[in-house]
Amino acid sequence: MSWTECSEPRPFAAMRLICFPHAGGSSYFFRDWRKGLPEFEVHAVCYPGRADRFGEPTATDLVAMAQEIAEAVRPLTDRPTALFGHSMGAVVAYETARALEATGARLSHLFVSGARAGHLVRRDARAAGMTEESVIATLMELDGTDTELLDHPMFRELILPYVQADFRMLGGYEHRAGALLDCPVTAVAGTSDPRVTTEQVAEWANVTQGPFRQRMVPGGHFYLADSPQYGLIREACADRGETRSR
Repeated sequence: MSWTECSEPRPFAAMRLICFPHAGGSSYFFRDWRKGLPEFEVHAVCYPGRADRFGEPTATDLVAMAQEIAEAVRPLTDRPTALFGHSMGAVVAYETARALEATGARLSHLFVSGARAGHLVRRDARAAGMTEESVIATLMELDGTDTELLDHPMFRELILPYVQADFRMLGGYEHRAGALLDCPVTAVAGTSDPRVTTEQVAEWANVTQGPFRQRMVPGGHFYLADSPQYGLIREACADRGETRSR
């Protein structure tokens, strides 16, 4: 069992970037990022129950999963390391950052994309009990999955179960009070995202005592698929100033 995948190890890269997929996503979502970020060694988190970990049970506790990920990736923080999470992955990345810093690890940056601030995510009985049909309706609203694929029997048999499991896990998430992060945080979201408002994105400023940036970019919830923010990542990781912009 491996928590991360690195398709192109770069032992002499100046930085590492660890990417966390959305609900129902896999490490494949970030497979091309190594090309767009040649100065980084890119690692993508592999959640259980899909892709190369298809035979494993899906995770049920987001915080517990983040703690396992933190333990697995801590050796990667021997050089400047940033975390990037999208949607549910933003919350997992945030909890992983909290777990890493609690053990003394230092992070260069946390990028949270397409998600309301962690402390705004509430335990959601409706989300925790989502049926197959309500999961499909949500995927259609977010426009992240091809409509024809949603009706395919193979999707319903092989993919939908772990998408539903991720939604249930996120619905069961409960934020715990604790120390603020030390690392800089950049929060990004699409201006047309139906699930995340500008104000909810701005609340990520309250999870860190380090520099904070907010960027709203054109697109919906899955703006990232068409517009990876390589330039933003480079700029933010290069700038160690005390910027707190919105």
